[in-house]
Amino acid sequence: MFYSEDLVEEIRQRNDIVDVISSYIKLQKKGSNHMGLCPFHSEKSPSFSVSQSKQMYHCFGCGVGGNTFTFIMEYENYTFVEALKFLAGRAGIQLPEEEYSIEARRQADLKSKLLDINKEAAKYFYYQLKTPGGKIALDYLQNRQLSEETIKQFGLGYSNKFSDDLYRYLRGLGYDDSTLKESGLITMDEKKGVFDKFWNRVMFPIMDVNNKVIGFGGRVMGDGLPKYLNSPETKLFDKSRNLYGLNFARISRKKNILICEGYMDVIALHQAGFTNAVASLGTAFTGLQANLLKRYTDEVLITYDSDEAGTKAALRAIPILKAAGLSTKVIDMRPYKDPDEFIKALGAEEFQKRIEEARNSFYFEIDVLEKNYDLSDPEHKTKFYNEIGKKLLVFTEEIERNNYIEAIANRYNIGFDNLRKLVNRYGARLIAGEIIENNETFDVRKKKRYPEDSVKESMKILLTWITSDLNLFSKVKSVITPNDFLDPLYYKVADMLYKQFENTGTVTPAKIINQFESKEEQNEVASLFNSGFREEISLPDKEKALNETILRIKKYSLDDASKNVKDLNELQQIIKEQAKLQKLHISLKDG
Repeated sequence: MFYSEDLVEEIRQRNDIVDVISSYIKLQKKGSNHMGLCPFHSEKSPSFSVSQSKQMYHCFGCGVGGNTFTFIMEYENYTFVEALKFLAGRAGIQLPEEEYSIEARRQADLKSKLLDINKEAAKYFYYQLKTPGGKIALDYLQNRQLSEETIKQFGLGYSNKFSDDLYRYLRGLGYDDSTLKESGLITMDEKKGVFDKFWNRVMFPIMDVNNKVIGFGGRVMGDGLPKYLNSPETKLFDKSRNLYGLNFARISRKKNILICEGYMDVIALHQAGFTNAVASLGTAFTGLQANLLKRYTDEVLITYDSDEAGTKAALRAIPILKAAGLSTKVIDMRPYKDPDEFIKALGAEEFQKRIEEARNSFYFEIDVLEKNYDLSDPEHKTKFYNEIGKKLLVFTEEIERNNYIEAIANRYNIGFDNLRKLVNRYGARLIAGEIIENNETFDVRKKKRYPEDSVKESMKILLTWITSDLNLFSKVKSVITPNDFLDPLYYKVADMLYKQFENTGTVTPAKIINQFESKEEQNEVASLFNSGFREEISLPDKEKALNETILRIKKYSLDDASKNVKDLNELQQIIKEQAKLQKLHISLKDG
C-alpha cells in the first residue's frame, strides 16, 4: 500500500510523541525533554529521552531512537503500514482506500515472484538429493547422522554439478532473466555467460519466521572454496536481519534460545530435541538479530565453537545481546568443538546438563581475560585486577555493579572495598572525559588518536544544536554546508535538514526518520539529534564549544578536499578558505 508523504506527515504531526509514548511507559519532565525507563532494554535508571520539540526519542543506554512511527513499529512489532493505520485511527484520520501505485505494485509483484522462485528452487534441490547424482550429498548428510525426517523438515537438498541446471529448470517454468537475476540464484556475466550461483553443494534453505524460503546456504562437496556459500542480499534476503532456524525456534515453547555458529549445529540440536536453536548466517552477530530474538525470548545461551575463533565471536556477541535487553549465558562444550560433535559423543542428556550449567556471560568474559595473565606474578595480577575494574563499569546500576564487585572480589580474594575503589576511580576518569585502553589513558575531548571519530562526534553535536535553535542554524549554514559532512549518512541527513530550512524556514528532524528503512540507520539518525552539552552550560562556554566544533568540521572537510584537488584554481580556493578559518567566530550574544 502506498500513501503520500503529505498524508504520512499529517498523521505524524497529529500524534504527539510524548502523548503516544506516555501511553506505554511512564515519562517524567526533565528540562526540555521527558525521561523514562527504556522499553527496549532492561534498566533501572531512566535513559530513554523523548523530545517534544523534535518529536523524537533516543535511548542513551541501548541506542534505539526514532519518531512516533518507529516507536509503534518496534514496540508493537508492526510493519510501517500497520503503524500508520494505528496512528491514523488514533488521530481520527480516515485513510484512503488501498490503492497500489505502479511502483508499489511492481515491487510487491517482484517479491511475490522471488518467493515463488525460491520455493521452486528448494523443491528442485530436494528432488536432486534423491537422484543418483545426489548420492554424494545424501551420503554426507547420512554420515552426519541426520534422519530422513530431519532432512525433510529442514528441506535439505543438493545442487548438482551442472553449472546452469537450475537456470534452465527455472526458465522452463516461465521466469525471465531479469527476475532470475534478482533472485540471487543465477549469475549473469557478459563474458562468462549465465550460470547457477550454487553447484555441487548440499543446500540449506533459509526461511523467515513465516516459513517462506528467502535464501539458501550451500556446503561444497569436496575441497572447493568457499566451504560455505550464502545467497547474496536480495529484495527478500538480508543476512543481518535473519536467523537460521528461527521459524522453528520461535514456537518451541522453551524459555530461552540457543545461538549456534552453523547450519549443522542447529539441525543436530533440533534432531536431539533442542528445538530452540538458531544460527547467524555466515556473518558476525548483529544488533538487528538481537532485536529479532528479543521478540521471542528474554534469555539467550551462546553455543559457539569452543575454539579461539568461537570464543572471540562469543565475546563480540555478548555486549550486543545485552544491549538488546537479553540475559546471556555461555555453554561450555569442551572438550568438544561444537554442539554437533558434543551430542554425537555424549548425547542429548549430557548436553542438557551443560545448558543447566551455562555460565553467566560476565564470568565467561573474566575467564577469557584471566588466560592472558600469570596470576602468580604480582605485576600480571595487578594488571588483571585493573582490567576487571574497567570491565565492571559496564554495569551502570549501582546495586547490580556492587553485586558483581562482591562476587568477583570473593572469587579472587581481592577485598570488596579495594575493588570498589578501583572501579570508582576508573568511573571518575571516564566522567572526566577520558578513554581507558590497554592501561593507557586518552582524553576523549582531544581525541588525538581518533581524528575521524572526533570529527563525527562534532558533526553529531552540531546537528543537535542547529535543530534545537533555528537562530543558530541561520548563522551556521553560511559556514558549514551539507558537503562538509563527509560521512555518507551524516551528509544525507544534513542535506535534508538544509533543504527543509531553505524551503520552510524551519526544520523537522522527526520527518527525516521516515526516509530510512533500516532500523540501525533510524537509530543512528536519531542519535544525531541527541548529542551535545548539558542544558545548563554557560553561554560563553557554549559559544567557545560551538566555534571549536565548527572549526574542527570545516578544517577536516577542507583537508579532505585538498587531498582530492584536481587543478590549481581549486587548490587556491581551498587555501583561501583555510585562511578564513583563522578569523572564524560565531557569536551567540545577539541570539
